[in-house]
Amino acid sequence: MFDWINNLSPMTQFVLFSAVKIVAAFAVFMAMVAYVVLAERRVCAAMQGRIGPNRAGPFGVLQPISDAVKSFFKEEMTPAHVRKVFYILAPAIVLIPGIMNIAVIPFGSTLGNPQNPMVIADLNVGILYTFGIVSLSVYGIVLAGYAANSKYPFLSGIRASAQMISYEIAMGMSVIPVFLLVGHLNLSQIISYQAGGFQNWLVFKQPLAFLIFVAAALAETNRAPFDLPEAEQELAGGYNIEYSSMKFALFFMGEYAAMIIASAMMVTLFFGGWTLPILGLDQPATVLWQGVLQIGVFLGKVSCFLLAFIWLRWMVPRFRYDQLMNLGWRRLVPLALANIVLTAFVLWIRAK
Repeated sequence: MFDWINNLSPMTQFVLFSAVKIVAAFAVFMAMVAYVVLAERRVCAAMQGRIGPNRAGPFGVLQPISDAVKSFFKEEMTPAHVRKVFYILAPAIVLIPGIMNIAVIPFGSTLGNPQNPMVIADLNVGILYTFGIVSLSVYGIVLAGYAANSKYPFLSGIRASAQMISYEIAMGMSVIPVFLLVGHLNLSQIISYQAGGFQNWLVFKQPLAFLIFVAAALAETNRAPFDLPEAEQELAGGYNIEYSSMKFALFFMGEYAAMIIASAMMVTLFFGGWTLPILGLDQPATVLWQGVLQIGVFLGKVSCFLLAFIWLRWMVPRFRYDQLMNLGWRRLVPLALANIVLTAFVLWIRAK
């Protein structure tokens, strides 16, 4: 059925396959953003003895579509006192980094053809690209706080910038031992290093790095117990107070997009990515069904981390701001630095 593809030039095949990967990855990513919101509402309801969304479609599965339609048709309100250019830009800046990071995350090996890896852009500095792009999302929150020209959003923007600076350092330092072990900044190479069995997964070789990364990821995505920039009891929602309709929805989507990217990075760096030591799923796929299963394995692992994000939000109380800063600067940064030194020393001893 697809014999006509073999008649195309190699460059045309590459461009065509890349376009299909981009469209498919974007579609799955946005569907996950929508249904993680539904999952959070249902899990929260179950933990609080409620039912949750159950009216739009069977078991509420059409609720995300209903919410999207409602957001599109709600009246657009722009308060007179806001700084309009920044006010309009801020929601897009929050969402776009999550979408851009899809490009470098390997969500599978191949679909049987080694010339077509299941990653949109297999960069040699993929992790540096990811960290650089992720850090841009905080600018959207800071801009929203500034553009609102209001007290609570401004305080929220200041909190978000201080939190990002504090935990970005710990996050960056936490992955250095991973690169010392693997010897690559390429995410596909990191996954290949972890192939061959559970014992090769870096979560077992670098458990401290994983725990630091998890704490920093929670802070970077403004999820409880690190949701100080929103803090409804103190800031009434923070940076998004003055927003409505689709602009508010973009902030909402940006938070869940960041959750998905953070979960995908944890799976890639510490839990073997798309590998699973059964049915030959820890090696590049040679047939179509293996490639599809590996994509399913990756999405399954990501889903487990998303459920952990949701569980933490409804089980752990929010830190005070002094506790947040104390944990970042006086606990995580020294621990990450000590882990780097210890890993480098062990590797030096082994090399002698």
